[in-house]
Amino acid sequence: MSQPSAFSSPGFDFSNSVRNNFLQEKGIPLPKATSTGTTIVGCLFKDGIILGADTRATEGEIIADKNCEKIHYITESIRCCGAGTAADTEFTTASISSNMELHALSTGRKPRVVTVMTMLKQYLFQYQGHVGAALVLGGVDSTGPHLFTIHPHGSTDKLPYVTMGSGSLAAMAVFESSWKPNMERNDALALVSAAVSAGIFNDLGSGSNVDACIITATQTEMLRNFVKPNERVEKERHYTFRRGTTAWKSENIRDLIVNEEITLVGASGDAMDTS
Repeated sequence: MSQPSAFSSPGFDFSNSVRNNFLQEKGIPLPKATSTGTTIVGCLFKDGIILGADTRATEGEIIADKNCEKIHYITESIRCCGAGTAADTEFTTASISSNMELHALSTGRKPRVVTVMTMLKQYLFQYQGHVGAALVLGGVDSTGPHLFTIHPHGSTDKLPYVTMGSGSLAAMAVFESSWKPNMERNDALALVSAAVSAGIFNDLGSGSNVDACIITATQTEMLRNFVKPNERVEKERHYTFRRGTTAWKSENIRDLIVNEEITLVGASGDAMDTS
């Protein structure tokens, strides 16, 4: 096993690879990366940008949250959808949102989407992909509407319609078959809903509801739980069991009320001088 050095040698460091091989030879299973699941999308339409996301948060095979929020606030006219590690996406977007507010106060101008994209890609590249945030950034500024994808290692794309997350292939199939330039608002919103729904129904890591955000030059409209394709319906039959159907072997009733006796100490002493 490699010995730790007080001085870092130049170039790549393979000490972790040596350690992993040593642990594997001892029969210790190596940790596996947790699979994360999300479907986030965005597309251009005639008047601006529409972003969409599902609302399922997972911990491996466990659904941790059925109605989480994946469309994060950056500025009044810029929003960012996050896929990957929830803590990384929330902290990264909150940090950049704070920096953009300071930037706007410093320059006296509304922030541009490309400025947010540059700050995000530089931040993610700095950590070489260890910050697990895959982002869809969209907004409208003085130069018009802009839509970007930002990968965890810092690479970016600018496209008229984008998808990210484990359900991105199903969502992209919907966009590639139905997206057209200069779409009307309602048509683009229906297309985004269909794309996210395709991810919800074809990817186990995505699920629950559809959130959407419509950004134009004059306003930003957040549509929380815009579509609910997985609402629970009333069961066809009601099962009732008579009391005593399931027998138990023993019974133990614990009294949770604690009785305490309070003894006053020094009650007969001199009173405290409060003058």
